[in-house]
Amino acid sequence: MKRAKMKIAVTGGCGYIGSHTIVDLLNAGYDVISIDSLVNSSETVIDGIQKITGKRIVNYKIDLSVENSWHELLEKEKDVQGIIHFAAFKAVGESVQHPLVYYKNNVCGLIEVLKWMDKASIPYLIYSSSCTVYGQTSELPVTETAVFGEATSPYGRTKQIGEWLLQDLFSGTTRKAISLRYFNPAGAHDSGWIGEAPTNPALNLVPVITETAIGKRSRFTVYGNDYNTPDGSCIRDYIHIMDLANAHTKALDYLIAHPNAPSYDAFNLGIGKGYSVLEMIKMFELISGLKLNYQLGPRRPGDAESIYADNSKAIKILNWTPKRNLEMILQSAWNWERHRSI
Repeated sequence: MKRAKMKIAVTGGCGYIGSHTIVDLLNAGYDVISIDSLVNSSETVIDGIQKITGKRIVNYKIDLSVENSWHELLEKEKDVQGIIHFAAFKAVGESVQHPLVYYKNNVCGLIEVLKWMDKASIPYLIYSSSCTVYGQTSELPVTETAVFGEATSPYGRTKQIGEWLLQDLFSGTTRKAISLRYFNPAGAHDSGWIGEAPTNPALNLVPVITETAIGKRSRFTVYGNDYNTPDGSCIRDYIHIMDLANAHTKALDYLIAHPNAPSYDAFNLGIGKGYSVLEMIKMFELISGLKLNYQLGPRRPGDAESIYADNSKAIKILNWTPKRNLEMILQSAWNWERHRSI
């Protein structure tokens, strides 16, 4: 089946990771539709996608956590052959405060996608998972064979449940699913036309840094400086958003080209090296020439101490390699912040 004839539905397509993945899919020759409730995103991103690719996509404003909300798609989009499922809430701290909201949106949303997939006989699913499925692991770098530990947040548990659902539903079937376990996506498209721009206040470290640097925030807090790490702050593996986006295209390509591939599999997506919060701040200050205003605060509930990826499985099987380093991640994020503030 040729890419140009294959239509892919991207849930959460107006969000940060979804929009960058749509760009990569379109550039690879796939036809794409978006499904996004716009609860934490905006359809203005579609303009940016069009400027980059020259192609205009359609977005269906549908809340997939509502039962049978996908019925409209059965009539209007009968030729969907694959789904990339991003639509989920993702803030660790917020999930601790509002766990029921996260269970309803993240778990019920996936169940509805699986019901749609079954009803429409859609053969391929790429699931947006997370390194939080590993919990506070002692294995570093962590591999895909690591047993899921106790999740440190309700968000992490919803991703664990999602993967268990897929393992149960896809075992021994002709349909296929891949879970991509993200570490920390950051940065923006090189064009500056799209980047991380949630409608709710940003909670991820990199946009918090750039928003402080541009003056949108007066200062920010580093949550915890007493962890068992070299400088006391949390350590994470940061991956450029376009490298992450490309992995979804590669995963889809792999399933299409390998009919004998496992019906369910999972892959880590990270650079393979950990950086602390304070290291990230220092590197941004070097790149931008600015001094950031931040304060040290107590640990934040739900945060793991340290985690970074062994990405060798994705490199070997999916033929995927991250091409951008941490400096490129921070520079592209800073370029995007200045571009959207004009």
